[in-house]
Amino acid sequence: MTRTAFLGTSQFAAAVLARLADSPHRPQLVVTRPDRPAGRGRRLASPPVADAARELGLTLAQPESVNADDAREQIAAAAPEVVIVCAFGALIREPLLSDFEMLNVHPSLLPRWRGAAPVERAMMAGDEETGVAIMRVTAGLDSGPIYLMGREPITLHDTYGTLAARLQVLAGDLLLRVLDERPASVEQTEAGVTYAEKIGPADRTLDPAAPAVVNDRVVRALTPHIGARVTLADGSLLGVLRAAVRDPDAAGELRAEGGRLLLGGLELLEVQPAGGRPMDAAAYLRGRARS
Repeated sequence: MTRTAFLGTSQFAAAVLARLADSPHRPQLVVTRPDRPAGRGRRLASPPVADAARELGLTLAQPESVNADDAREQIAAAAPEVVIVCAFGALIREPLLSDFEMLNVHPSLLPRWRGAAPVERAMMAGDEETGVAIMRVTAGLDSGPIYLMGREPITLHDTYGTLAARLQVLAGDLLLRVLDERPASVEQTEAGVTYAEKIGPADRTLDPAAPAVVNDRVVRALTPHIGARVTLADGSLLGVLRAAVRDPDAAGELRAEGGRLLLGGLELLEVQPAGGRPMDAAAYLRGRARS
């Protein structure tokens, strides 16, 4: 048994936490980000890891900064042999970085896709596979030595949701293996490094000049958690929740054709108007015709 603490924030991290909590390496402390306003009503909401920690009966801390003295003291009081970091969303700085042995659970085939959005970027780039790396946390961005790495194919029908579900299982398997077996680490090569920048507004907006297959990858990579969108003629934005490629290479402006909503060779199947509910594209077009 390894005495652990866990730092994480996202739904992905919450799934890994649940797996860790059900093992001999159950965390003595879980650290996540503070509650923040979320949604249209801007109500205060807990990070997924906070909700998971409460459900699992784990001791929880939500400091404003994990690098602050009080947060470091709280982690030290838990006396972890290993601190596990997974999708925490904040930089860990000295002296915390050197206070403990730290393992990072990173969902990519490092050194490809270091950074904030590795699963989304792999899908958007058309990668045929991705994976999970268990690595040591260092001062560099996801550049530390790797203990174990596993691969997972990306299918043509995957969304972020389906792919992340498989990667969460793989991440749990690899993390427990590292804690059980303590394999030697291998330094990363700098050849083939790419960076997975955080998804911004421009990344979410489908491009009429791009082939349908490219826009389809964006829709799938951002479903169901972030969401793609298309710009309407009046400049407003229409969310795109589901689509299908009809002509892979065809680009073109948004148009209605035979009761279907098309962006080049991509048929939009499920959409969400701003401030509205998700609906079939056919229902959306009927509503527009009546207005």
